[in-house]
Amino acid sequence: MKAMIEFFMPMIPPTVTAQEKDVTVVNGKPVFYDPPDLVKAKNKLMVNLLPHRPEKPLDGALRLVVKWCFPLNGGKHYDGEYKYTKPDTDNLNKALKDIMEKLGFYVNDARVASETIEKFWAEIPGIWIHLEKI
Repeated sequence: MKAMIEFFMPMIPPTVTAQEKDVTVVNGKPVFYDPPDLVKAKNKLMVNLLPHRPEKPLDGALRLVVKWCFPLNGGKHYDGEYKYTKPDTDNLNKALKDIMEKLGFYVNDARVASETIEKFWAEIPGIWIHLEKI
């Protein structure tokens, strides 16, 4: 089994984050649910992650590096420039990590002991992922 996985998913990264849940009240109690845009974003991530999942989930201490590459914004930015506007990196990574766990990239996302998340403007948009045992 590989102790390291690295791949790039060319796509326009979703900007809807896991923090954007909706709430309704059922029998006097709040019930949280994913709004349609969040469901679409999660499905997009799942479809793009599927071809890269390992045969067996990684276990033990893991390092996860994620580089979110957003499409250049009409000449206002340059390729490789850090993106310092919304969405927040921690909110972006929440849904990604949950889906990676669901698809069997690792036993549990609590195994991620080291995490680096960066976001850039990029000529080729997508998400670059590096996952390794440490």
